[in-house]
Amino acid sequence: MVEVSLFADILTLKEALEFDLMIQTEKDYMLTSCCCPVWIQMIRKLHPELLKKVPGSVSPMVACGRVVKRLVPGAITVFVGPCLAKKAEAREADVADAIDHVLTFKEVADLFEAARIDPADIPTDLREHSSFAGRIYAVSKGVSEAVAVTLDRIRPDKPIKVKAVQADGVPECKRLLDDLEQGKTTANFLEGMGCAGGCVGGPRSLIDRAVATAKVRDYAVQALYPTPIDNPYVVELLQRLGIRTIEELLEDQEVFARHL
Repeated sequence: MVEVSLFADILTLKEALEFDLMIQTEKDYMLTSCCCPVWIQMIRKLHPELLKKVPGSVSPMVACGRVVKRLVPGAITVFVGPCLAKKAEAREADVADAIDHVLTFKEVADLFEAARIDPADIPTDLREHSSFAGRIYAVSKGVSEAVAVTLDRIRPDKPIKVKAVQADGVPECKRLLDDLEQGKTTANFLEGMGCAGGCVGGPRSLIDRAVATAKVRDYAVQALYPTPIDNPYVVELLQRLGIRTIEELLEDQEVFARHL
């Protein structure tokens, strides 16, 4: 098992570098987040003219699948999460090489029940592979916060900071895009998530959204590393992929990039 938040770390680092590159004046802006297929599809269908403002990043799910397949030839990859839209994302032509199967939390719970497996009875294998930034992706505003703290860490002297606005839930995402088109926002970093509360509010979540949000936040605070650049596993993984410096993330066109 691999924790996808490790790859959220890498995508956070990539988006922080993209922000540094794209935001040069107070009028510049970019749209995120790469992790939500509903948000990306909404931009594609309703506002295709805005795609040039979306960094060409794959989702953490796709990044994880691609890296696993590179490091373990012949591996079969299965993504588990609360999101139904991930099933469709995994079949999109430009990223279909990454994930073989997508299961929801509910489907995994049903499998465990059928096999009479209680995860609570299984010894815990503690692996601290992700930073605070990567762990908060699952909640609304998490991506914005992750990119902001990472940008401050790698480009502390950048005069223009992340000024974010977020929308969660389809109606709010549509409203945010309409506001942008009508010039009603001054934000330079626009984050959208298709589910209320973020991924924790996914249709196949097993616990209350507020409880899940609190648990994600608690888990993030316990991280050994505050940002991806402080995370030795990020550095090691990138080097194993032949990416020697963080700046080379922007040059990568095979693992972490997609063409929207």
